[in-house]
Amino acid sequence: MNTKLVTITKGLIKAKIKTRPALVRTKKQLANSLRINAPLNSDLLAIYHNLLLKRKIKPDQTLTRLLRKREIRTLSGVAVLTVLTKPYPCPGQCIYCPNETGMPKSYLSNEPAAMRAFLTKFNPYTQVKVRLEALKINGHETDKIELIVLGGSWSAYPKKYQTWFIKRCFEALNGKTSKTLDAAQKQNEKAKHRCVGLTLETRPDMITFSEIKRMRELGCTRVELGVQSIYDQILKLNKRGHTVKQTILATKLLKRAGFKVMYHLMPNLPGSSPAKDLKMFQKIFSSSDFQPDLLKIYPCVVTKNTPLYRWFKQHKYQPYSDKQLKNLLLKIKRTVPYYVRITRLVRDIPAESIVAGNKITNLRQLITKDFKDCKCIRCREAGHQRSEIRNKKSVLRIQNYKASEGTEYFLSYESPDQKVLYAFLRLRLPACHPELVSGSRLVSESHLYKYFPELQDAALIRELHTYGEMAPIGKAGKVQHLGLGKKLMIQAEAIAKKQKIKKIAIISGIGVRKYYEKLGYRLEGTYMVKHLG
Repeated sequence: MNTKLVTITKGLIKAKIKTRPALVRTKKQLANSLRINAPLNSDLLAIYHNLLLKRKIKPDQTLTRLLRKREIRTLSGVAVLTVLTKPYPCPGQCIYCPNETGMPKSYLSNEPAAMRAFLTKFNPYTQVKVRLEALKINGHETDKIELIVLGGSWSAYPKKYQTWFIKRCFEALNGKTSKTLDAAQKQNEKAKHRCVGLTLETRPDMITFSEIKRMRELGCTRVELGVQSIYDQILKLNKRGHTVKQTILATKLLKRAGFKVMYHLMPNLPGSSPAKDLKMFQKIFSSSDFQPDLLKIYPCVVTKNTPLYRWFKQHKYQPYSDKQLKNLLLKIKRTVPYYVRITRLVRDIPAESIVAGNKITNLRQLITKDFKDCKCIRCREAGHQRSEIRNKKSVLRIQNYKASEGTEYFLSYESPDQKVLYAFLRLRLPACHPELVSGSRLVSESHLYKYFPELQDAALIRELHTYGEMAPIGKAGKVQHLGLGKKLMIQAEAIAKKQKIKKIAIISGIGVRKYYEKLGYRLEGTYMVKHLG
């Protein structure tokens, strides 16, 4: 080991650094005393872990956090890892969508994730390995991985490619090859890097029961739907290629199979207005036909080589001003319920690629300064709030709401003032429950059970998540691994029993199956199932 870096690392521990400015200042002072330039945080992290491994120092979680680069990567309790599929024809003809040669439809080569994928020739194994190494170098835990697969409409890719792609992702996480996808998934249940959630993105018009079954076989637990608008006239004008009815049906089918549902929504589309966009969001959360669990809000922008670019040059389209857009997004944030997570407020397109429209890359940060009381999940997460549970100051909240012809329960442990969210669970009552049955609903339910017999008469746990800085599996953290998840499971089972439901099915990530086994659940089909006494 570099002795001077060892000296600096031990000096930082001795100084009991608490803030990032103090880290920078002390690191510079120590480096000057040794007549060297201030070292990179990643180099000091490597020394720190080496000393820790040799038991020459004691753990210092504060210093580890301060040395960590891109701390946000694991503040939500998991390490998010994004990979892109290869370029492939998309059935959509959207007028705003970039179509760059050599890139998946709608992605630009200078977007960070797309750039990383291009450099690896879109090889899934290499993408995963590179991202794991980057997270590790920058001081992040990587035992709980949320894998997000982007790049065009997933459902349009050949099934053989889909299987190969996901299998290679699992093999990269496992650190070994497997004969089949099933074998790779089985290996991942106990792997060093466990896939706790798998997200695929597609179009509403491509969601069918057979497609959903296919997604489950791959290990998918969440689907991102390119909804964009809930107005047929706007969808038609922008050549989106699907209808609002198809969005409603896709949402219903996915929720009935236990998936988390994320909507991509696009304010500022041709044919819309700030008032109409706001009304759209209000309807999405007042109508039981929609009610997504998560949102990615991508205000429309003009990029070259798109039909929209020609419209803009011909003065047929004019995007909102920065002020109009900011005011709209502030109003939208006020409409979002506390059981919904706004994952993104703007898309990660570099400003130099945008001809017209929003170029403010930190727009979310600016909006947060003006509206500090947003109640969406992301704004209240314990990790983002730099909060931990002290003296058991958390309270249980339970709210139910109607969604897609079913009843959803959102159970959460929060701070007494509801400003900090520690953990939550999404429970869905089966649509065949007596209070929910009417007319044709039983027909669609019977179709569901043909594909998923294990779901018949079962309540569904669609999500269980404990927030806070990610803690390694088996070790207690500031919020994670303190028993909140188990408490929420007990509450969910109690609600199901009260409704005389005798079975619960969980849409579990592959890497979480062993956790649910400890709670009495067993694998049936692709779900973890428990029969209630």
